[in-house]
Amino acid sequence: MRNTPFKYTTLSEQDRSLNLYVTVVGLSDVQPGAEFPTNNVHPETYRFSLESGRILQEYQIIYVTEGFGVFENRNKVFRIHPGSIIVLFPGEWHRYRPLKNTGWKSYYIGLNGDVAKTLFNNGFFTPESPIKKIGFNGEIFDTFEKIYSLAINEKPGYHQICVGLSIAYISQIIAFIKYKEFEGKDIEIKIRQASFILNERVGQDIDAVELATELNMGYSYFRKMFTKYTGLPPVQYHLQLRIKRAEVLLTSTNKTIKEISFELGFESAFYFSRVFKEKTNMSPADYRKIHV
Repeated sequence: MRNTPFKYTTLSEQDRSLNLYVTVVGLSDVQPGAEFPTNNVHPETYRFSLESGRILQEYQIIYVTEGFGVFENRNKVFRIHPGSIIVLFPGEWHRYRPLKNTGWKSYYIGLNGDVAKTLFNNGFFTPESPIKKIGFNGEIFDTFEKIYSLAINEKPGYHQICVGLSIAYISQIIAFIKYKEFEGKDIEIKIRQASFILNERVGQDIDAVELATELNMGYSYFRKMFTKYTGLPPVQYHLQLRIKRAEVLLTSTNKTIKEISFELGFESAFYFSRVFKEKTNMSPADYRKIHV
């Protein structure tokens, strides 16, 4: 185990103004048969007993790489296996422990601020489903190691770098889990085909039901899996492509707004302008003025 197993950060007002800040970075190497938890080494707000559990006022990600254990929150009891990610939510009661005969090795990061709320309250991580299985992922582990090293050494400006790496850490976890769910499966091929078709037909109005039929899939299943894979339903995905294409045409050509709306398959320039403003918060004309 490293000489300094954890670091509770000292935050300035400037650090807190980032709206995302790292509160703690640490590792826990609990040997088989060892006492757990070792509360005497942690600040009081982080301590807990196995009898009463604990409520934190921050988010935490715990990455268990070795050993087995149990995690419990207000919803249910979860079995923890090597390669499990545990997500803790502020205000949510919980408790956890490694199994006595295996112990465990885990790595944890605490985060708080308004941006943390956005990152964690996106429907991917929930108190009802706080456990994600990723196995041992070298890229994700390396990102943690960088955050840990920066926090322990505490050089000037380290916290700002830790914040950026923490966003990457969360993004890597989400991306890996999403990819793992689809990797090597027929549905991934279908979704890639659908994405290609939507890109090819960026200048057309798309009927998602007809697209599903073209791919020999039921619409409900197609929509559900496409949304899981890309983060957007097919129609919204196609609309985003059209808006991105409109941005290019507005800034790289002299075509009128009416010509662009027609080229991208919108029923009228008025409808195109309305949709464009909904997606970009400015009209096509204002977008052209600002970016040309």
